[in-house]
Amino acid sequence: MTNGSKRAVVVTGASTGIGAACVASLVQAGFFVFGSVRKAADAERLEARFGARFAPLFFDVTDAEAVSTGAQAVGSWLQGATLAGLVNNAGVAVPGPLLHLPIPELRRQLEINLIGQLQVTQAFAPLLGARQPLARTPGRIVMMSSVAGRFASPFLGAYNASKFALEGMSDALRRELKVYGIEVVLIEPGMIATPIWDKAESADFAHFDDTAYGPAVRRMQKWAVEEGRSAPGPEIVAAAVRRALTARRAPLRIPVMKNRFLGWTLPGLMPMRLVDWLTDRQLGFSALRERLAAASTKGEQDGG
Repeated sequence: MTNGSKRAVVVTGASTGIGAACVASLVQAGFFVFGSVRKAADAERLEARFGARFAPLFFDVTDAEAVSTGAQAVGSWLQGATLAGLVNNAGVAVPGPLLHLPIPELRRQLEINLIGQLQVTQAFAPLLGARQPLARTPGRIVMMSSVAGRFASPFLGAYNASKFALEGMSDALRRELKVYGIEVVLIEPGMIATPIWDKAESADFAHFDDTAYGPAVRRMQKWAVEEGRSAPGPEIVAAAVRRALTARRAPLRIPVMKNRFLGWTLPGLMPMRLVDWLTDRQLGFSALRERLAAASTKGEQDGG
């Protein structure tokens, strides 16, 4: 690979959904795009679509050795030039009530969505200009957060934890990287129509059925799949990423959703107990508490 005069960007999790949309948007904007994938079939599909404007990097964000190898490959391609951008998009969502969530699943959530993001950032930061002598035009880092990094939802506690932490880590990183002139921008999407909802529909929640949360988990799953599939496509997130990388003075946070007032502004203005009450109503927790209380009373009477 030779770089010619093209500016290059790295996008992690490029195989489908938001990542693939980012690749398409950035290629259209004139960038050469490196996209991280884990399967050869995904790499072949993206190469066929974008041709000489795209190159795959094979790594999982939790694999330090593979991430380092990917950074070395990009460095060789750059031939001393500066990487224009790093889009930390890769991530997963591990659902389930926190009271019953297996701890290894929580660790997996944080390893991918938080620790993996920093691992990738550390590997590619020197190429973005975090080195001496300072780069004349340093690159930018885009962190793919979520509305779930600002507002927590039942049964997404592990995902919320990873995104809340990512927001804090990104703020600290942005302030630290000022010494190199590297900006860090957070993208905060709401629900977006991607293949993730097919996975959500087929997810096995049977291990929660014997808990108090079983019916509510199923209700939330059905609602989320329906809402997710009717949400805007990943192209609107890709447009925000493109803006974050190309605007002269990009916003530090870019919320992306169908109705910003209802999905972003209003929840931030409402008293927290009101939000809790609305959530309770949506999931039917009041009726659940009544049933549990009735069962408890009957058990005490039978035992007496």
